[in-house]
Amino acid sequence: MDKNQPIERYLVLFLPFGIALLFQSDPVLSYFIAWIGTNLIFYLSLSGWVKPLPTDRPIAEQVMRPIFLVQIIFAGYMSWSSIFYFLNLLGYDNFQKTDNVYFVIDHQKVELTALCQRYYVLGHAAFVIGISAFMKYPVKKKYHIETAKLANVLFITAIVTLPLSVLFLKIPGLQQFYFQFSSLSFIAGTLALAFAIPLKKIWNTAFCVLLYTSNFYEALISGFKEPIIISVLVLGLFLYPNYKKLVMVIFVPALLILFIFLPTYNQVFRENNWSGDIDADDAYKLALDATIKSEQSGDDSSWGFLVYRLSEVDMFTEFVQSTPSNIDYYGLQLLKQSAIAVIPRAFWPSKPSTEELVMERVYDAGVIRRGANVSAKPAYIVDAYLSWGIPGILIGLFLYGAVAQLVSLKAEYLFGGYTLGTALIFSGLFQIFWRGLSFEFLVNSVFWSYVSMLIIFRILRYTGVLEEV
Repeated sequence: MDKNQPIERYLVLFLPFGIALLFQSDPVLSYFIAWIGTNLIFYLSLSGWVKPLPTDRPIAEQVMRPIFLVQIIFAGYMSWSSIFYFLNLLGYDNFQKTDNVYFVIDHQKVELTALCQRYYVLGHAAFVIGISAFMKYPVKKKYHIETAKLANVLFITAIVTLPLSVLFLKIPGLQQFYFQFSSLSFIAGTLALAFAIPLKKIWNTAFCVLLYTSNFYEALISGFKEPIIISVLVLGLFLYPNYKKLVMVIFVPALLILFIFLPTYNQVFRENNWSGDIDADDAYKLALDATIKSEQSGDDSSWGFLVYRLSEVDMFTEFVQSTPSNIDYYGLQLLKQSAIAVIPRAFWPSKPSTEELVMERVYDAGVIRRGANVSAKPAYIVDAYLSWGIPGILIGLFLYGAVAQLVSLKAEYLFGGYTLGTALIFSGLFQIFWRGLSFEFLVNSVFWSYVSMLIIFRILRYTGVLEEV
């Protein structure tokens, strides 16, 4: 931890929470102070005011580091996305004030949402402090890889990890490694494509385009929005250093278009495929056709997505309402359950289901009823709150940022720098940091991803790909 950094700069990050707390008697004002405050935290951290940004690489060539990408996706999603839900509470529909004379503002829900937004900005501040406190660059290099080998290593990694992920999917008890190596294969293939294009390696480029197209199609028929958005986002980020104008012209509008059309596409795809009536290929065609028609007819499903599906603040308000008034704080219970989740089922066949352990607190809080065919796992900040309230948020989000930063540093140390360390290994194996999940799923994923990272390091050392400096 950096002891030379002035502590008052860290304390400034808590000002938005403090000011929002002072105006809690006016929940609408308090909400917007907290919401705008998260933008201030982004500015202070990404401008280098809180702590100078790394200077070992240009900014465009280090965006996968935690202070940039992890913060923007994790904290941005957590703190920004509630605005649509809050506007809806105030009577707005598609950004226009409703003229429904029967509409009545739910003041209790408004107050709870403002409270949760204050928790979000508090968590964002603690998260940034966790990253900044351990952000020490440049990383001392003990190992390195020859620059000439880098493109081929990325290419081979993409080829090897894809069938390996499929193998893990078929072995009982090892399915979590499927997700790890599937993500690693995608990141490796996308990074290899970004390397191959400027180097004009025709065959590498062709194969990587084929692999990327296959991954993108798999994302389209997954029924989830995140893989689709991430597929476009990651390719844009990797191409940005060499093709800045092209990325701004193509990828930024593409991401905006995805946010507009994905709600309708996903809804139609799930209705047709998840019911078991139609296979994924046909459901994909129906969903695509419905998305085009919905735009032509002015369908408003996008607003419903922005209000109820994009943000998890509605679920957070339910937990805040029930804890600690009806259900006491969980203390260390969730961490104990996380330790249980780490043990492979192959060694403990009767191990309790992680999904059931997580859903138990969802049922207890009354978020959804027992027996409902719905999965509604709490977000990381919710579990931090459920454990110890405000102190839980401070400690939990600080540790989240600190662990993400330390793992990224370790990856750069082991794999000879940013490209293999953070861009490939950290972004491929530890993608869970981008969104965060319930304690049990997060701890389990990070632990075994760390084990995988060490194994991959040993393999690259043994094969001579990585050499001591």
